[in-house]
Amino acid sequence: MASNQILRELQWAQQAIKSEGLNLHSISFYLSQPTSGCYQETENSISINISKEDLPFFSPLLTTLAGPGRHNSSLRNLEFHKVEWDSQQVRHLGTLLGNNQNVQHLVFRRNRFNGKSLSDLSDILKANRVIKEIMLSESGIGSVGAGLIASALRVNDSLEELQIWEDSIGSRGAEELSKMIEVNSTLKLLTIFDSNAITATPLISAVLARNRRMEVHVWSGENREKSSKVVEFEPDNSTLRIYKLNLSGTCRVTCSLGMNFTVKSLDMTGVRLKSRCAKEFRLVLEQNQSLKEVNLSRTCLKDKGIVYIAAGLFKNRTLQTLHLNGNWFSGMGVEHLLCPLSRFSALQRQANITLTCITFGGERTRIGRDGLAAVLQFLITNETVRQLGIHNDESLRSDDFVKIFKSLEKNASLKCLSLQGCKRVEGEILLKTIMETLQINPWIEDIDLSRTPLQNSGRTQRIYQRLGQNEKTEPDMDSVKDMPLTEPKNCRVFFCGQECAGKTALCHSISQNFSSSALPYLDQVRTIVNPVELAVKSVGMKIKTFKDEDTTISIWNLAGHHEFISLHDLMFPGHGSASFFIIISSLFRKPSNKEPKSSTEIEDDLQYWLRFIVSNSKRAIQQCMLPSVAIVLTHSDKINQPSQNLQRTVESIQRLRDKFQGFVDFYPTVFTVDARSSASVSKLTHHIRTTSKTILQRVPRVYQLCNDLIQILSDWRSENYNKPAMKWKEFGELCQLKIPPLRIRSRHDNKEKVEMKRRAIATCLHHIGEVIYFDELDFLILDFEWFCGEVLGQLIKLNVRKQHSSENNGFISRKELEKILRGSLQSPIPGMGSKVFENLDASDLVRMMLKLELCYEEDPSDPNSLLLIPSILEEGRGKPQRWQLSMPDCVYAGRHLECDDSSHMFLTPGFFPRLQVHLHNRIKAVKDQHGATYSLEKYLISISINGIYIRVELGGQLGYYIDVLACSTKNLTETLRVIHQIVIPAIQSVCHGITLTENVLRPECVRKLTPPRYRKTQFASLQQLKEALLSLPAESMYDYQHTWSSVLDSGRPILQDGFDFARDLLSDDDFREVLHRRYNDLYSLAQELQVPPENNPEGQGQSITLRDEAARVEPTFGGIAKGVEEVLQRLKIIEQEIRDLKQEIQGLRYYEHRLLLELHRKVNHLATFNVQVEERKVPNMIYFVRTENYTRRLVTTMLSGMNALRLHMLCEFRGQMHVVEDQVGCEIMQVDNAAVKSLAPYMKKFMTLVTLALKIGAHLAAGMGQMIPDLSKEVAHLAGSSVLCGAAGASAAGVLGAAAMGRRNRSMEGSRDIQQDLRAAQQWVVDFLRERNCSSGKDIAEKFGLWRVRYMDNGQIAWICRRHMYARSAEINEVPI
Repeated sequence: MASNQILRELQWAQQAIKSEGLNLHSISFYLSQPTSGCYQETENSISINISKEDLPFFSPLLTTLAGPGRHNSSLRNLEFHKVEWDSQQVRHLGTLLGNNQNVQHLVFRRNRFNGKSLSDLSDILKANRVIKEIMLSESGIGSVGAGLIASALRVNDSLEELQIWEDSIGSRGAEELSKMIEVNSTLKLLTIFDSNAITATPLISAVLARNRRMEVHVWSGENREKSSKVVEFEPDNSTLRIYKLNLSGTCRVTCSLGMNFTVKSLDMTGVRLKSRCAKEFRLVLEQNQSLKEVNLSRTCLKDKGIVYIAAGLFKNRTLQTLHLNGNWFSGMGVEHLLCPLSRFSALQRQANITLTCITFGGERTRIGRDGLAAVLQFLITNETVRQLGIHNDESLRSDDFVKIFKSLEKNASLKCLSLQGCKRVEGEILLKTIMETLQINPWIEDIDLSRTPLQNSGRTQRIYQRLGQNEKTEPDMDSVKDMPLTEPKNCRVFFCGQECAGKTALCHSISQNFSSSALPYLDQVRTIVNPVELAVKSVGMKIKTFKDEDTTISIWNLAGHHEFISLHDLMFPGHGSASFFIIISSLFRKPSNKEPKSSTEIEDDLQYWLRFIVSNSKRAIQQCMLPSVAIVLTHSDKINQPSQNLQRTVESIQRLRDKFQGFVDFYPTVFTVDARSSASVSKLTHHIRTTSKTILQRVPRVYQLCNDLIQILSDWRSENYNKPAMKWKEFGELCQLKIPPLRIRSRHDNKEKVEMKRRAIATCLHHIGEVIYFDELDFLILDFEWFCGEVLGQLIKLNVRKQHSSENNGFISRKELEKILRGSLQSPIPGMGSKVFENLDASDLVRMMLKLELCYEEDPSDPNSLLLIPSILEEGRGKPQRWQLSMPDCVYAGRHLECDDSSHMFLTPGFFPRLQVHLHNRIKAVKDQHGATYSLEKYLISISINGIYIRVELGGQLGYYIDVLACSTKNLTETLRVIHQIVIPAIQSVCHGITLTENVLRPECVRKLTPPRYRKTQFASLQQLKEALLSLPAESMYDYQHTWSSVLDSGRPILQDGFDFARDLLSDDDFREVLHRRYNDLYSLAQELQVPPENNPEGQGQSITLRDEAARVEPTFGGIAKGVEEVLQRLKIIEQEIRDLKQEIQGLRYYEHRLLLELHRKVNHLATFNVQVEERKVPNMIYFVRTENYTRRLVTTMLSGMNALRLHMLCEFRGQMHVVEDQVGCEIMQVDNAAVKSLAPYMKKFMTLVTLALKIGAHLAAGMGQMIPDLSKEVAHLAGSSVLCGAAGASAAGVLGAAAMGRRNRSMEGSRDIQQDLRAAQQWVVDFLRERNCSSGKDIAEKFGLWRVRYMDNGQIAWICRRHMYARSAEINEVPI
């Protein structure tokens, strides 16, 4: 009965599989069970148990599952328990898997395979492309089975998970699987549980070596021990953990990490390592570029192993965290470990800058004295490590930890320090040191003292409280301006003079005059060995410092040699600096002979240095006082008696005093000394002492902190082997450690403000002469002698040309320059090369050269920009100079740009190299270059652009002018346009505040390329040329001629005298500027005159035109303005119609002619206005002239108290009013108030007409000539006067003042009638002439050359000259009085 039931269940299972009615996902076969049966576990899964007796049913079931037509079956999982596979059953399984494309998971638990069945299973896996997971558990496949499976997976590209549990595949099977891993890239999970841990080595090695992102778990249970994990790799978090491996296995796995990029975290805690493995790990650190974290705690590493790891850290650029707790190394190991993380000199770079966390220590780690020294050096110099841990240490004492915390005062990078478990972290001294360190160093965020005696005693509360305070934001710090000030204590004296002037000997003698007891010992020694120094050391700047009571006086001996000139600007004191100058000149040309200098030579010497002082003083931001200068003449001991040459020298010095008055403060006494005699220089020494104290009282006060820092910097040098240079980072550490006001008090403080204060203090120290500091350079120079002598002296003499071919036209790459610097400065000069590079790097020297303008960047925004080295450029003078073009139709033009105040200033030596670079960049930036070329010589720039050849020449090395010469096939306007749009803007942009005036060079000088010494007089001011054109009538402008003088050289003619037309000197743009200025002047004046007539304020119905000849025009200024309205309209039409320059000039001529006619017609109305003052017995049109310096100037306004005036009268002939030549006039001794009251209103209105005439050139036609004053200058100081008002004042003030003064004038116009003005003026004239007995017609004719006549046509009376009497006799009748 039971057997029948079992049979029915198995048949039901077979039928259910065949019919697919259950929609099965999983089927589990359990063979060799006590009883057979079938039951449904879930809705989609069944279990089939088959007893030993019913084993024959297994094959039919497989056959049913493998039957045809089951391609769409939902079956996913098959699980087989205790199946002993024969070859036929495996084939049925293969058929099943082939027909059913949905089975993805196969599980074999405690199955048994023979050799044939394993081979068949391997063949099935090779062909199958569906199965994703296979699990073989306790199936005894051994190494052979593992090999067969591995061979199948070399081909299979669908299987993702392979698990082999509790099967001893052995090392051979593991090797086969590792070979499979090398070619299979689809397997995602590999889990091995083996009896031997050795199987893990080849598997994980292959995964790492081939960079497979395959999750690996390897377990082992050797000798029936409890199973444990051997190795695991999780690609999702890139973590590899090795729990136990033998030595060879560890080495193999380590080697596989060399080129791996899938592992970022490696944990080998507890795996025993030896030096052999550590040696392999060194290579891993050097090669691997992905490892971020390594944990080698409790790996039994000794000193040798640590040495290998440290060696790997030197080249590693990715590792961030390294844990080495619980190892067995000593202080030597610590020393090697921290070496790549430390620096041992100022110029050495930290080898490893990526590691941010490192921990070590343990009961068997003996740090010792050597290790402690390494830890201290690491903490002082490291700039990258954020976390340091020393755990469970028993070797360090309490005072060792005190030293560790002391060294943290200078560390700004470490955030967390862990000392957990250290036995000797105890004591009140240590606690106090920790608190002091936290006071100075706000960057420490956490100190871990767990399991230390200090923590166990409960005394760490204060530490954590302070750490919390460091985290809080401190209130805003005081700004720089709030820092306390004090009087400076340091004064600098600059010895200026040419070579062999005796500056060094003079300095030596002055040092002997200072009390020896007041001199520091080192200075005493220097004074003794000074002659030896002079013989051995190279020539350069020297600085000597003396103490005078509480004042420090430093003498800066500026080298007079030619190559040191470029450094003088750099050494010039800053604004407000306590300093003065001693200019030293020898009375003799050479110290070795008695050939005296001429007074001219001495004057040239002194003048150069005076111009140098003035030029640099003018560039200072703030000039609180004039530079103080004293003059010293040396070698006076060679003069036996006063000579005429000495007297001329004294006179030339007096001339210089007068010339530079207001620019420098001259000391009245000229010192004549024997520089070698201390007695001879005693008065000069006294002058230096007294002047120093005076200047220190007058200059602005300095920051109090500067005086404190002077001693602190001195102490720092003593502690650091007298280092001559200090990195900015070291200066910051010193401020943080020693100067509370410059300390960052919280890590959330405004660091920029503190940095700004520190830089302000450093700059102040630079100004007072204690350090040399520039913002662009990240270091301070503390030893001037070393800096000026060894560094600058060598840089200036650096001959780049010998080591570099100027293929790049004077430009060189930064790297090549650094290479040249290293080669030059490391030459075998005693005590030279090593000392420079011990304190400064080659890149520092390049930046210094840029700052000193010994080289220049082509593109400052590009860090790899080429550099221009002026010393590469060759001197071009002496070579034959000629233009590349020689065609007869070439245009030649030139511009001469000169310092506005060339007698007191000049262009500094760095100007022209800066221009060479800047102009080079401008030419490169021109979009339409047309093959532009650019070549350089030492004092010449040659440019060819778009057919225009341009030469830019410097007027001597210390010149005060720049010449721009051009030769072109284009017209003059196009040529000058290139100069004005490219060249001149570049020149002006690098002048640094020096004003350059533009002049026109003589074209013949440009054509012949006349040497600069001959063309010093062959230029004319561009502005004066334009002014000359403005003063001409329009028809004369284009043909204006400028005359040139001749040039002779020893009587030999170089250039003949001649002339050039204005059209050959100025471009069309220049002419248009002149014409538009004339238009604007006329338009503005006419606009100013346009006010409504007095009888019609609204101006309605007053349209007076030129065509309306019959209309009666009122002789008021409003009427005159309305009269020229038509001309103004014509002006607008002309401005719209002009097409070229000549047409524009024609338009201006027409406008001027019409306006002049209208002016005369209106003036005639005014002159003949029917004012019956004694029946016109005196002329109307009067004016006054004053004689000044043999010239006659027109008086534009009347002021009470004026004297030496002459009254003159104009010829009043209608339409032709003019000045009467050779008119005697009548003298006025003094102008009283009555005269001012009567004449001021008339003068105001009459001068309006005169000014209008001036603007259009009518004064020439009227004969006034040079009497017309420059009204724009006069109005500058008369505009505020109550007398100068009206349109005359407005027009004189020009366009800008017209509107404002016009409003004032219009209000005055309404208060006074023109008739009253004329009556008052004429009555004054009648009274004045009567007082002078000049009231008859005969008297007026004698003094004024005017006769009274009547016009025949209208009967009006006028006073006219003799010329008009004869020329117009047919129109007039004489009417004697």
